[in-house]
Amino acid sequence: MPANNVTIDELRSVPALSDLPDEHLQWILDRSDYKEYQDGECMFKTGDPIDVMWMVLEGSAAFYMDINGRLVYYITFGADELTGGVGGILPYSRLRTSPGYSYAQGKVRIVQLHKDHFPELERLNPTFIQRLIGYMTDRARYFATMQLQQEKVSALGKLSAGIAHELNNPASAINRTSSELSGRLMRTYDLTEKLLQKHVSSEHVKVLRELASDVAADSRPKLSPLKRIEKEDEITDWMDNHKLENGAPPAEAFVEAGLTVDQLERIYNQVGEAAIVPVLCWLENLLISDRLIKDVEDASARISRLVTAIKSHVHMDRTNDVQQTQINHDLDNTLTLLGYKIRQKGINVVKEYDEHLPHVEAFVGELNQVWTNIIDNAIYASPQNSNITIKTSSDGRNVITRIIDNGPGIPENIKSRIFDPFFTTKKVGDGTGIGLDIVSRIVKRHNGDLKVSSEPGRTEFLVCIPIKYVETEAQFSTIAKA
Repeated sequence: MPANNVTIDELRSVPALSDLPDEHLQWILDRSDYKEYQDGECMFKTGDPIDVMWMVLEGSAAFYMDINGRLVYYITFGADELTGGVGGILPYSRLRTSPGYSYAQGKVRIVQLHKDHFPELERLNPTFIQRLIGYMTDRARYFATMQLQQEKVSALGKLSAGIAHELNNPASAINRTSSELSGRLMRTYDLTEKLLQKHVSSEHVKVLRELASDVAADSRPKLSPLKRIEKEDEITDWMDNHKLENGAPPAEAFVEAGLTVDQLERIYNQVGEAAIVPVLCWLENLLISDRLIKDVEDASARISRLVTAIKSHVHMDRTNDVQQTQINHDLDNTLTLLGYKIRQKGINVVKEYDEHLPHVEAFVGELNQVWTNIIDNAIYASPQNSNITIKTSSDGRNVITRIIDNGPGIPENIKSRIFDPFFTTKKVGDGTGIGLDIVSRIVKRHNGDLKVSSEPGRTEFLVCIPIKYVETEAQFSTIAKA
């Protein structure tokens, strides 16, 4: 419907048009159409052609980006400085179809100007066109920021299940071990009482404690199953020879601790036949307790390492400014956080790091998103029990990282599209389609280079990051073209 009933004053209420001369506003009205929408009504949906600029006279329009069938709120177009009260296609925009849904909030009244009138409008008022381009640039930058936030949420979702599993395993181990240690502690009282009943001297106890400490501190290679059985048979035969079948602890604990038949024989000679069984039970309880304490230490250290990796990965307790970082370390943290997925598929990670890699200046939290997205994609693409190779090197001015998987490769007909926003080859629910788009943006923000080569059985992502960070106007134009 023509905008005949819309007044110039109503059109002037649109922030972007507030200072236009009356004749220019009338020119727009003469060439515009008028539309009304009721509260909650769909104004545009995904795939609808976008060939008009619309100006909000009343109400507002909430826009939801369509990300693989999931609607994510992005922005509201209304009488504000961010949007200027204008939406749809703006001059020099590359937008062709709607990337999502727009819904009316309250009663919405708009006027629409077709893009065919843009050249004439530019001749009429070039300053106004520049203003609209400014709104478009601000909108593109805002959308780019929203996409970055969405990808951060997506990356967190990718990591959260694995991190929960990684934390749960050592936490459960600590819980089980502490319960067993409590029982061992109570048993110590009974076993010590039996030692005293057999008149075992404090000197003998001291020797036993020193022996336990020595075997605990002794670093031994892990026994093969066959060798372990042989050792257990030797100790069992020694017990049989001394007729220690009744009440003696099993041979497994002594083999686990690394005790030999010769050491047990020396203990036997020191304490005598009457006390040997209580002494062996007391010693076995001490050795098992030491091992349980070591298990608790290992599990708590594993939790500590994981928490440290998380903090480093998301760059907690740091500013959002450029910081120095060591890419080898960042890659290791990323592998730690994705460890559950890696183990699930039985993937062997081959690390070929340059040990003398220089630090780079970067937005560390963003750069870690690059490693997370590329490695996560490599895991997804890799077949069961395959390899992922990560190589780092430096040419003196840049740090080059190569991440290589031996998955099926990227088909030639879609290789040019993998960095497009919302394009994904993953199943619905497995990917947002903005991961590699964000990777590309972040690398460009660091004045770096991103390349991909792929063939069946080998896909390589090459990320080149300058050692020195230099801010340039190109970084902002990259965002604005989104």
